[in-house]
Amino acid sequence: MVLKHNNQLPNQHFRKQWDRRVKTWFDQAGRKKSRRVARIQKAARIAPRPVDGLLRPAVRCPTLRYNMKLRSGRGFTFEELKEAGIRTKEARTIGIAVDHRRRNNSQESLELNVQRLKAYKAKLIVFPRKAGKAKKGDAEAAELASAVQLRGGLLPVEQVAAAPEARAISADEKKVNAFMQLRYARSAARTLGAREKRARDKAEEEANKVSCSF
Repeated sequence: MVLKHNNQLPNQHFRKQWDRRVKTWFDQAGRKKSRRVARIQKAARIAPRPVDGLLRPAVRCPTLRYNMKLRSGRGFTFEELKEAGIRTKEARTIGIAVDHRRRNNSQESLELNVQRLKAYKAKLIVFPRKAGKAKKGDAEAAELASAVQLRGGLLPVEQVAAAPEARAISADEKKVNAFMQLRYARSAARTLGAREKRARDKAEEEANKVSCSF
């Protein structure tokens, strides 16, 4: 090969050994079995506690884009536990997650999670720490005998309907002009200060007339 002019020397890399960098997944069936066996072993290890773990609160996703969706949170607030009648130190011992950093920003979320706690407490069966030594708050022998480990989701979070159900528009609603109502409301908000000032001036003027008449 004859090289002419001041060109770059040919340095094509055609031996990149791509087969070393390809990710394979030939153990998919084996991993699936391993996960299944691990789930069975964990359920037997933590029995009779629920397989799903601790009870979590229902919280809103952050940001304006996703805040219409409910999901499971990290733990319940102190205020929610207090409203449900559960002590903070007792909560973790009966399978309730607690988050000391979370705050309730609305009454709606507070009531929703308090209802979750009360529903959980109504279905709760507390086993004694030591066999034959039941304490206050522990379940009766009949309840202990009928207790079954919960394998599914622990009070799964259900989405609240975001929009009202479809219905026929009434005759009275057809007569209302929504656009003009918005315009009147906007005008009233913009001229609120001027109207209040005009009312004050008129009241002062009336008061001056009364004082001058004496």
